[in-house]
Amino acid sequence: MQDVSTLSLEEATTEHRDLSSRIESLNKAYYQEDAPLVEDAEYDALFKRLKALEEAYPKLVHTDSPTQKVGSAPAKGFGKVTHAVPMLSLDNAFNSDDLQEFESRVRRFLGLPPTEDVAFFAEPKIDGLSASLRYEKGQFVQGATRGDGQVGEDITANLRTLKDLPLQLAGDRAGFPDVFEVRGEVYMSIPDFQDLNKRQAEKSEKVFANPRNAAAGSLRQLDTKITASRNLRLFAYAWGDASDVPGMTQAEVLQQFENWGFSVNPLSKVCGNISEAIDAYKKIEELRSNLDYDIDGVVFKVNRLDWQARLGFVSRSPRWAIAHKFPAEKATTVVQDIEIQVGRTGALTPVARLEPVSVGGVIVSNATLHNEEEIERKDVRIGDTVVIQRAGDVIPQVVEVVLEKRDAEKTVPFDFPKTCPVCGSHAIREINPTTGKEDVVRRCTGGLICEAQVVETLKHFVSRNAFDIDGLGAKQIERFYELGWVRNPVDIFTLEEEDKSRLQKIKNLEGFGTKAVTNLFEAINERRQIDLDRFIYALGIRHIGQGNARLLAKNYLTLESLMAAFAPDQEDPGKTYVDLLNIDGIGGAVADAVKEFFSEDQNRDILARLQGQLSVIPFEAPDDDSPVAGKTVVFTGSLELMTRAEAKARAESLSAKVSGSVSAKTDYLVAGAKAGSKLKKAEDLGVTVLTEQEWLDLISG
Repeated sequence: MQDVSTLSLEEATTEHRDLSSRIESLNKAYYQEDAPLVEDAEYDALFKRLKALEEAYPKLVHTDSPTQKVGSAPAKGFGKVTHAVPMLSLDNAFNSDDLQEFESRVRRFLGLPPTEDVAFFAEPKIDGLSASLRYEKGQFVQGATRGDGQVGEDITANLRTLKDLPLQLAGDRAGFPDVFEVRGEVYMSIPDFQDLNKRQAEKSEKVFANPRNAAAGSLRQLDTKITASRNLRLFAYAWGDASDVPGMTQAEVLQQFENWGFSVNPLSKVCGNISEAIDAYKKIEELRSNLDYDIDGVVFKVNRLDWQARLGFVSRSPRWAIAHKFPAEKATTVVQDIEIQVGRTGALTPVARLEPVSVGGVIVSNATLHNEEEIERKDVRIGDTVVIQRAGDVIPQVVEVVLEKRDAEKTVPFDFPKTCPVCGSHAIREINPTTGKEDVVRRCTGGLICEAQVVETLKHFVSRNAFDIDGLGAKQIERFYELGWVRNPVDIFTLEEEDKSRLQKIKNLEGFGTKAVTNLFEAINERRQIDLDRFIYALGIRHIGQGNARLLAKNYLTLESLMAAFAPDQEDPGKTYVDLLNIDGIGGAVADAVKEFFSEDQNRDILARLQGQLSVIPFEAPDDDSPVAGKTVVFTGSLELMTRAEAKARAESLSAKVSGSVSAKTDYLVAGAKAGSKLKKAEDLGVTVLTEQEWLDLISG
């Protein structure tokens, strides 16, 4: 795999997009369907590569990236619970160097001197299903899954069946917090898992791949009797919404959990410094094989809660915690074939079809080869024996070809196609205008005539986070496309009217019927009103995910103003483009994609026709009591009362927009010592200039 530092921005952008799409699919399978498609090590490696790309090319970091969010949307079948405090995921460390770098980041953020130790609370990372348990005055009232981190599923009745979950906290009721959300991991012990699979096999029913799947499937049963029969367990390890926190450190709060009647993992301990933390990891790893439950690493948290509060959060994870994962394993197998998949953006991706092999208890049967340069560099041929590793930059990853097992008469070099295997159009590697080099990704030039791209665009349009039309999923889109009934988004909303004039009716298709068609048309009509951010996301603009769609909606407010900004007859297109770039979080690649999409006549025609079929609801910013909500702030100079990272994080947590440059739209410039050109520009523009203390006084109300 090519080192990220050697990639051009265009190459990195392409790989980032493809990786993001892959991870989103894996998130949905893992969090929503309890049917993970890959082992944790494979997922972690994909995620690590994505983060490496974003660290090397900060412009790729957008709010829609998987690195900025958690999990997948909650599935249907249970009520929804909005978490008062989001249930975030954790960043990963893969070796001691990563752990030491984590400690260094903590030190830099807090501005700690080298002489001051950072104590960490270490605990085994249980391989189960996260749950949030809400207690009011000591009484258990509601339980929920993680879901997408913001909204989970209400599984209160199922959680009540767990013996490790106290329905009433132990101790003096007068001392219980009014509200306290305990968070923990629901798991199934290995002996109970083996017994369950034995019973399932005897009844010719589904057997589970591993204890994690068994626990997740058992906890999300609509029949609580089934959940009760599965002997699920719970380790408490964290908290969410709390009117009062019983302790000054992570260890003190966990001790209170035990006092209240929860099970806390007995291997958890306080490590006085990073060296002790590394030793704790090694000891727990040695004990791993003797435990009667699955763990896949060790979690380390800054022990002091006041430091946790200062460190705060990034979009998807706390700055004060990290998971040090256990290493993965390797296996040897044979490349049976190499196939080409065409993505929604026209990218041709080679996939190695492998002779199935077990790696760490998971059957691996394919591996993404990324691009033709990867195939050439490793000289991977059909028929080769290769080493597969479920760790590293890309997983499953072909580490190397076992050359001594290569049979020259039986192995076949792969000839990467120069035409699209779907539509036959030319497939080219674009020239990067900045570097003058070829893009590593070969793309189909078929555009709207390539079925792979058009169909995938339509699937995206009706997907869960876009229009979310019940009864119109991927299979229906493919079918209607093949019949010529849906060729663009407008056709979806004229489907009912067109069906009246066709000789072949939808109701006569296999799998449909009068009731199904009625429900489909009702579902389509229910989506004739849609929020602006969802509408923008549904369009499938390159680089525009949910986060960036919301940024655009928040800044342009209506579809009309967004279209007007990029109309062919606009007076000052240069200023419009600069205004777009000035939106915090919008980089050059995103700005280019937005400009190209909304200035393209064919796209504007589709948008105009869509406006005749539906109503796009203008964006309304949420109410926020923060005195700086919606304000744009710039920090400059040397800050003395807080670190730059801490200042930015605090401002963003109060719904302020942090920008790196001063403009007429800047509301506040916070000037530290030795402020330079930004201060002068702010004064020239009449921007309010604040000292650090004045800023702190302002945000404290």
